[in-house]
Amino acid sequence: MDARAETRNTEKEMSQPDSSAAVSIRRATPDDAAMLTDLCTRTFYDAFVNACSAEDMQLYLSTWFTLEQVTNELHDAQSLFLIAEVAGAPAGYAKLQAGETPECISDPQAIELSRLYIEQQRLGSGIGPALMQACLDEARQRGHRTVYLGVWEHNHRAQAFYRKWGFEKVGEHIFMMGRDAQTDWWMERAL
Repeated sequence: MDARAETRNTEKEMSQPDSSAAVSIRRATPDDAAMLTDLCTRTFYDAFVNACSAEDMQLYLSTWFTLEQVTNELHDAQSLFLIAEVAGAPAGYAKLQAGETPECISDPQAIELSRLYIEQQRLGSGIGPALMQACLDEARQRGHRTVYLGVWEHNHRAQAFYRKWGFEKVGEHIFMMGRDAQTDWWMERAL
């Protein structure tokens, strides 16, 4: 799976007002599998419901956001999920994924920020920046010098968010949203 494309429509926060609710970030455990499956499904659907057909959305969700798939990812030593909580309730999440990097990425030991999603009702509450900072901190702690991600070519708001965090476009690839071939950008930044 080209998981990095899942960060395509995450950050509507830039123009939203801040709230005063405290955000806490924690590492997910296998015990979070059911909650995380639900959170992944809802936030992905909300982010991309208008970017593809209902059939393509259903195909994507039924492939990548099943309890079995999320459980397997939670047990993968190359993956790390971070969960953002507000008042103890899940409000967003991010996923870092180590492994093989695309050719256009300058550092073969880079780590991918493959997902970063926020609950729609929590957009503008500072969760996106908190998750991004936590991901960058985790990447550094794991010894990585570069983080890369993917973003849909038509998601200008997310691109602006990533640029604000120092990411630059370094390439493109095709992301399959169900049966729909979409162009995504690879972006990277040094740590």
